Amino acid sequence: MANYLLPLLKAIAARTKTNFIEKTRQTSVVQEQFLYSLLRGYQDTELGKKYQIRQIKTLDQFRERIPVLPYSSYEPLIERITQGEKNVMTPDPVVYLSLSSGSTGKQKLIPVTRKSQNAYQKATQVSMGFADEALRSQGRQLGKIMSVGSVQVFGRTSGGIDYGPASVGVLRLGKLLYEHIVAHPFDTLKPADMLARHYVCLLFALRERDLRNMGGNYPMLVLRVCNYLEQYAEELIHDIEEGTIASWLKLEPELRASLERRCLADPSRATQLREVLQTEGRLTPKLAWPNLSLIATARGGTSDFYFEQFPTYFGDTPTFGVAYSSSESMFGICHSLNEDSGILAIESSFFEFIPVDQWEESHPKTLLPTEVKVGEYYRILITNYTGFYRYDVGDVVQVVGFYEQAPLIVFRYRRGGILSSITEKTTEFHVIQVMQALQDEFGLLLDDFCITLSESEIPAHYLVNIELASGQTLKNPQAFLDRFDLKLQEIHTSYAVKRPDQVPSPRLRLLAPGSFRTLRQRQVQKGIPDFQLKLSHLSEDRNFLAGLAVEQEVRLPDDL
Repeated sequence: MANYLLPLLKAIAARTKTNFIEKTRQTSVVQEQFLYSLLRGYQDTELGKKYQIRQIKTLDQFRERIPVLPYSSYEPLIERITQGEKNVMTPDPVVYLSLSSGSTGKQKLIPVTRKSQNAYQKATQVSMGFADEALRSQGRQLGKIMSVGSVQVFGRTSGGIDYGPASVGVLRLGKLLYEHIVAHPFDTLKPADMLARHYVCLLFALRERDLRNMGGNYPMLVLRVCNYLEQYAEELIHDIEEGTIASWLKLEPELRASLERRCLADPSRATQLREVLQTEGRLTPKLAWPNLSLIATARGGTSDFYFEQFPTYFGDTPTFGVAYSSSESMFGICHSLNEDSGILAIESSFFEFIPVDQWEESHPKTLLPTEVKVGEYYRILITNYTGFYRYDVGDVVQVVGFYEQAPLIVFRYRRGGILSSITEKTTEFHVIQVMQALQDEFGLLLDDFCITLSESEIPAHYLVNIELASGQTLKNPQAFLDRFDLKLQEIHTSYAVKRPDQVPSPRLRLLAPGSFRTLRQRQVQKGIPDFQLKLSHLSEDRNFLAGLAVEQEVRLPDDL
């Protein structure tokens, strides 16, 4: 059945993409229709009555009547939803509550309705249509995918609503579709233990000789799968040969029994994989699946740094961002391979953009999608089926072009993700650009990095904390630090202006191997799901890296 369904899904995606492209040619009309339709449907909710939505007839009235509000303003209403109250923010029943990761800010509960979920799915179909077209132009194709996630909810509210990560809700609500496009059973996403979940996903996916796609929420998660494949290659091959599941895995008894019934021996595939391992000395995704066509994972923001490591595991296999989305909304629909930008998801939310000169205003003037300018940065507001109106997500995006009349946007950083020794406001986007350039310049591969501030000095020094990838050596640390300083001045005007006489010299810290693995484990222990975890590349928390071993600290001559 799956052999027939995938071509059907591609055909549906192609048609949905074509319809979406047509709508980008009339972006303003589509956005206004979305807003007025939503307002009519939501006017009798408690929040709709509060803002007298029934009386709103124009965009100007909408902007005047409803203030720009952060999540904290909605928290009391969402608390009532968790207790089972109806028609508070949405007229449709809340079927799930998405819990944001909290890895770059406070965790938030976001109401999910069937209508909001359908908007996500439709945007994903459009993205699939673009991916299929792009791959076919290169002689590649979409096919079965390996996608490591989890379907474990965190709990149920007093009102009987399941809550957990957004991706969990997407998978649970789309289970029937999952079974036909993913190369491993739905039950492989059920283990609570992170290693067990990755292992059984790999175990079943490796049986699929012609696997075409891999996916993960973030590049860091995809790289973790690669590491597990290398680390446990012998055990995986043995289990494939024998039709077993490693006894040492922490699997719930009933789940183990269910998976073992489906885990049939495949000696020929085991022999094939063992020959690869013996010949190459390692097992990577590209070696296991030579026809691998696409890696689907987030692009932009914190993600881009990790792509430096992808060729090691995937060769020239292209990446595809699928979508720029969060628990609150779908924002951008990916349209090209190896590109960060997404087409504004004009059928998912009504969007407004706050230009930089309005960021500090309590009642900022906003721009509509057709009014933004290429190259400029904006805070983005959403009004959509979750029940949020003019909601300030906290994301800063850059407009990098237009697709027909719809802006192409790239997520750059969270508004709170800024580091200042004085008032220079260095962003994550700045430091990622610097570190990507330095890796190329020095022929070096980093496992990870994070910029923090020194604890006692005022003004503080930038601490450039890096961990080298396995087998890498930094022969001239002081030259690396000097280039960091100069490169940051080159791309960040405010830092360049203030660096000579206000911001003191940066310092380089080489962290011990395994430091960022320890840091990620700390975040998981705080309750952030491993499949949602994304570490910021800069932190104002001066104790963020406390306890990690520093093997060497390097200073510039004027700081000795």
